[in-house]
Amino acid sequence: MPDTPAIEVSHLEKQYATGKRAVDDVSFTIARGETFALLGPNGAGKTTTVEVLEGYRSRTGGDVRVLDHDPARSSRSHNARIGIVLQTSAESPNVTVAEQLRHFATLYPQHRSVDELLAATGLESQRNTRISRLSGGQRRRVDVALGIIGRPEVLFLDEPTTGFDPEARRTFWDLLRRVQAEGTTILLTTHYLDEAAHLADRAAVIVDGKLLDIAPIDEIGGAEARTPVVRWRDDAGTRHEARTHDATRHIRNIPDAMHELEVIRPSLEDVYLGMVGTR
Repeated sequence: MPDTPAIEVSHLEKQYATGKRAVDDVSFTIARGETFALLGPNGAGKTTTVEVLEGYRSRTGGDVRVLDHDPARSSRSHNARIGIVLQTSAESPNVTVAEQLRHFATLYPQHRSVDELLAATGLESQRNTRISRLSGGQRRRVDVALGIIGRPEVLFLDEPTTGFDPEARRTFWDLLRRVQAEGTTILLTTHYLDEAAHLADRAAVIVDGKLLDIAPIDEIGGAEARTPVVRWRDDAGTRHEARTHDATRHIRNIPDAMHELEVIRPSLEDVYLGMVGTR
């Protein structure tokens, strides 16, 4: 139903035979048309969570719904409604980039054009190059193109811009904004915090399999974590630092000279590193 969330995760658990809990009682929902970033260090449980949602990995406990469907029960009609960009590629090495895209386009009733995908992923000059001859970064771009070729209702992006140069990343962001404008729900994992800040409506931080926080991008970590920091050096050379919600008033109340004065407003990266560092 259109009013139901695109993705529902309730008390998700994944425990391996070794006893390790990769995901421990994780719950969240993602609205239709929302872009949601799942953040955390390596080994935090991000990829395991995404793979459960994609239907690639079984869960130990909890309930999961994607487009009101349990991904553990494979269905061709459901699979046609989602797009997936995995961390590892699985292209056919002996065909060209364009041939690969044309082949996958035939699998979807409403697909993007090959030319659009080549331009969006910066692969125009490699269109007739065999995939086996591409660099790692270029193969990653092919993965991204295959993930969005079928105009999916839900798109899973697991570290999609790894290996992209800065210009290619910006081009990809532009493409994702067009995908967003079409109403596609996006679940993104990324180590680039600026990428999450540019693209996501909300984010969740997961560490050691547990969800630490979930909030809109500008509110993740809570108000205290986003308190501006005032730094300066006095006449004696001593450095000072103070956190304050009113930097202007704080500066005016310092009677002595303030050298090398800085007012730093914590970015998403600052907040994230503070949260992860405490664990």
